[in-house]
Amino acid sequence: MRDLFEPTPLQRNAHLSARFGADIWLKREDLSPVRSYKIRGAFNAMRKVLAADPARGLFVCASAGNHAQGVAFVCRHFGVKGVIFMPVTTPQQKIAKTRTFGGDCIEIVLTGDYFDDTLAAAQAYCADKGAHFLAPFDDLDVIEGQASVAVEMLAQLPAPPDMVVLPVGGGGLSAGIRTALAAAAPDTALRFAEPAGGASLRAALKAGALVTLDKVDTFVDGAAVARVGAAPFRVLADVPPAQVIVCPEDRICTTILDMLNTEGIVLEPAGALAVDALSDLREDIRGKSVVCVTSGGNFDFERLPEVKERAQRFLGLKKYFILRMPQRPGVLREFLELLGPDDDIARFEYMKKSARNFGSVLIGIETGDPANFDLLRARLDGSGFVYTDITEDDTLAEFVV
Repeated sequence: MRDLFEPTPLQRNAHLSARFGADIWLKREDLSPVRSYKIRGAFNAMRKVLAADPARGLFVCASAGNHAQGVAFVCRHFGVKGVIFMPVTTPQQKIAKTRTFGGDCIEIVLTGDYFDDTLAAAQAYCADKGAHFLAPFDDLDVIEGQASVAVEMLAQLPAPPDMVVLPVGGGGLSAGIRTALAAAAPDTALRFAEPAGGASLRAALKAGALVTLDKVDTFVDGAAVARVGAAPFRVLADVPPAQVIVCPEDRICTTILDMLNTEGIVLEPAGALAVDALSDLREDIRGKSVVCVTSGGNFDFERLPEVKERAQRFLGLKKYFILRMPQRPGVLREFLELLGPDDDIARFEYMKKSARNFGSVLIGIETGDPANFDLLRARLDGSGFVYTDITEDDTLAEFVV
């Protein structure tokens, strides 16, 4: 693996250490050549296939993100042909990055609006061409490759940490690291972080068997899977469900912004999972040494406005209301006079309907302190304005915001 890249840094983070009263270290997988740990599993699996069958010259994967980039990089390293299937809806930035890593060694096939369709096409192609399919996590050689994160981490510390916090998607990284630490540092505790909208490991642990989630929130796209891998689950099946931390997507947004604005560290949502989980582990980690694996930094900055929006809503600093406003002169001035000195109108849409005595206003308000909204509601109630807070109405807010 050292022929591909140097060990990713293990860095003590003073900001997080002071915040949580612990010795917090970040294993910076976001600083690998493909900005994620996926290069490790792809390399190990491809290395083993080529060692067993040097004539094997065609590898296939299905991915819209980090796995695609890892496979492309490794194909170029070994000088073998790779066909990478990606959904038609994949952002051009990710397609271009994958092509850059793979160069002439890869072909990108865009097919399917949804990943399941893309995966089916990739597997059908493999069957037709006799190619080797490189799974993103449900593969023992991939899992073994991801375990190299733990090997490096232990070599970079003077002593094993008290705890390691791992992000979980399909489970390949967690299964690999858990296996490695069980042998080399059995006293190190593990905690696993999943997005609330894709907590497939916790669901499987509670059920005692693999579970396919009915619905997945794809915001944390690098870790939001409906079903944890079968091979990883065999390694993780005895993990107590209480050791899996479920992280709300909106809170993850606050962590992304904190790491970006305070530390200058760019993390994708899945890459921020382990750091975000520290908020729920505060009492468990006080005074201890803790390593968080920041698993990826492939963040599309076009998503930054959405991340900021969701973070403000989680912190209670931004809310959306539908206001019923009488259609008469001066009513808008009356409303504006109800706003506090720290209240700022971020969105205002008014549909005046001449045949009605009242019109509806969609209004977004930002403030500096969540308590200001209690004061604003009290003033609105006292002035007789009729309003509805739609901030937590996911369906309505998604449609109108």
